[in-house]
Amino acid sequence: MGERVPKSSLSATDLPLAFLNGKWKAAILTHLEDHPCRYCELRASIPGLSDKMLTQRLRDLMASGLVRHSQTTRRPTGLYALTSRGKLLHGLLEDIRTWGEQHAGALRAKGSPAPRNPVVRKRAR
Repeated sequence: MGERVPKSSLSATDLPLAFLNGKWKAAILTHLEDHPCRYCELRASIPGLSDKMLTQRLRDLMASGLVRHSQTTRRPTGLYALTSRGKLLHGLLEDIRTWGEQHAGALRAKGSPAPRNPVVRKRAR
């Protein structure tokens, strides 16, 4: 197996992809785009996401400075929200989503493996 490349040597293109790498991160960021959510709201809005994985990915995203957790005074549970850096990813995630919609059929027809964790589309409100 190859060695991991230190993050300091990643290109400007590879760096954001490295931060987004990991099952479920894009789905979590997408759900936090509209408004902050409690843990249970995130868990319920992303089918197939386990508690363990959600906790792990939220920790990763907080460590990356893309998501913050704040305690509320009214409820014992806190809210997860995008940081200003996390909000800047909106355009990138939208472009990736659009590209995926435009090319999914062709990629699947050529035998490319389907993604294991497709980003769940936000429901119209």
